[in-house]
Amino acid sequence: MGFTTIQLFSILEPLYVLFGWLTRVLFNFFGNYGLAIIFLTIIIRGALIPLNIRSQKSMLKMQALSGKQAELQRIYGDDKDGYQEAVMKLQKENGAGGLSGCLLPILQLVFIWPMYRIVSGPLIYLSQVSKENISAMIDLGERMGEGGILGGRVSPEIHIDLIKALNENAQFLNECIDKGFIKLSQMIDLHFLGMDLTVTPAWNPKTIISDPKTYLPLLLIPLIVVVVNVVTMQLSKIMKPGWKEEEEAKKRAKMNPARAGQAGDGKGGAEDYTQTTMKMMNWMMPILMLVTTFTMPAAMGLYWIMSGLMSIITSIIVYFMFTKPYEVKKAEIEAKKDAVFKKSGKAKLAGAGEADIDVSDKKNGKKKKD
Repeated sequence: MGFTTIQLFSILEPLYVLFGWLTRVLFNFFGNYGLAIIFLTIIIRGALIPLNIRSQKSMLKMQALSGKQAELQRIYGDDKDGYQEAVMKLQKENGAGGLSGCLLPILQLVFIWPMYRIVSGPLIYLSQVSKENISAMIDLGERMGEGGILGGRVSPEIHIDLIKALNENAQFLNECIDKGFIKLSQMIDLHFLGMDLTVTPAWNPKTIISDPKTYLPLLLIPLIVVVVNVVTMQLSKIMKPGWKEEEEAKKRAKMNPARAGQAGDGKGGAEDYTQTTMKMMNWMMPILMLVTTFTMPAAMGLYWIMSGLMSIITSIIVYFMFTKPYEVKKAEIEAKKDAVFKKSGKAKLAGAGEADIDVSDKKNGKKKKD
């Protein structure tokens, strides 16, 4: 387990360095920690837009192949292995499927780690204090007073409490400067809109009442995180291909129990089970983020807010660039099919009428002869 953890951190180290360098450049440019986090998030999520587009294209292609997949299901029946193989072949031939759909959420999850390291260790990534000097300051802080002046979990990588001690204890700061562990110029302001982004938002009323000036404004961050994620979830649902058809099918299924299982109501096998699972995940993510926002520095909550806003912007861009034109094209094709069907139906009726007239005329002719 330990070896696996070491391997993971080794793999992610280049991301820590890259994200740290970008944050430092942005901080030096804006002179504001909050703006640095905001624009870092815009850069990160902006870089993922091509993957979002590719994922959406793949989804649209799979939507277009739904009719052929249904035909394959009829052909293979209970042969699930044969059906899956045929579907994979169909998707490969048409450039649908692939890893883009699952790669995007994996990358978003992976990027949480370097962001957490940056917001938990600003002295390394923003102030460029060495880990050796940070360790020396931690040792000094643990020896000062009775039981030390540092609280909570402190390490060279995660040192929010060390920053707090440097800001609040003048004697400790002076000793660290005198010993050459840190320069006064390396002490940076980590506030944004009056909020200390190194502080973890609190839900406990006792903690909030103990320092309302600090903790009350921070309650806005978890609240906005939840609101943004709920909006993102709803947009992703209504902007996906075929959403209207799905909703109409669900209404028909409710009105007609015999159609249960055809509209994603959880009674239609593996496909509906997947939809139900995705629905649960969509609702669980805002709850999970709300809980974790109360366990991490406020800067992490700011990152999640901006990530959600970037997801909303990306969803709108992708919808108007690809999804909406696809649905318009699909509607046009369906309208043409309906027109051809109606025209052929009328032709058959007309033909049947002419045949009746011919038969009637023949009968009348016979009568006349008689």
